[in-house]
Amino acid sequence: MIEQTSVQISALRERWHAERELRDARRNRIRNMDRLLDELEMLNIAEETQLPTELALRVQRLAVEMDHPLANRAFEDVTIAESMDALYDLQDGLMPTLDGVEDEEEP
Repeated sequence: MIEQTSVQISALRERWHAERELRDARRNRIRNMDRLLDELEMLNIAEETQLPTELALRVQRLAVEMDHPLANRAFEDVTIAESMDALYDLQDGLMPTLDGVEDEEEP
């Protein structure tokens, strides 16, 4: 009986640990997107029209990783506004639902 309980507790700990890692990874990805959005917004405020190559590549890399349609475009053809829209789309997909229940993620 005690051994069975111990096994169950260990399994729960492992599951909680895995769930926490997923939440932390999601949170870190959202923070990364926030930083990219901040940089893009600064370009907007400065009324820049050209997306710097390094920033365009970072946005493109994220779009590829997260399978966003922007990934199918050449980075040099992507505008600041399109980059921001893509990042907002990606963030929306990572956010927990409004009722406080997170979408289940596949392993």
